[in-house]
Amino acid sequence: MPKVGIVMGSDSDMKVMGQAADMLEKLGVEYEMTIISAHREPDVFYEYAKSAEDRDFKVIIAGAGMAAHLPGMCAAIFPMPVIGIPMTGKVLDGQDALYSIVQMPPGIPVATVAIDGGKNAAILAAKILATSDPELLQRLKDFSKEMKEEVEAKAERLAKLGHKEYMAQKAAK
Repeated sequence: MPKVGIVMGSDSDMKVMGQAADMLEKLGVEYEMTIISAHREPDVFYEYAKSAEDRDFKVIIAGAGMAAHLPGMCAAIFPMPVIGIPMTGKVLDGQDALYSIVQMPPGIPVATVAIDGGKNAAILAAKILATSDPELLQRLKDFSKEMKEEVEAKAERLAKLGHKEYMAQKAAK
């Protein structure tokens, strides 16, 4: 099965990038995760991005905060899709990373999800892979059905309990 590369610039990004890994596991998508600083290890980063195609990666999910060069540089080197995850930052709450990732020059696109959007990055990667993998497509359809059923169950519970009891039970969990 095609692989997804998950790369982050710091272990402080692990909480969000772990959500991407967890979602890929749920969908049965093989991935490889690593930490590489584009600024502190440019040679290591370059080799990672340059060799990703040879390692059978079909998509890279790259998370970065602040200047957020990691996703854009992956897209500049890796010839297949790159999904950028802007990370919440200390100063601008991730807006700096969001703008850095989404404002790429013509010819170097990076698909960008919400700030700290690890789960959606994984789902988008799976959807890209599912264009040529009917079994993965079915798992995505099953996941969508699960989400729908969860919402329907909540609506039924709300109708049964009323909003005050519903919220009291939710707060107790």
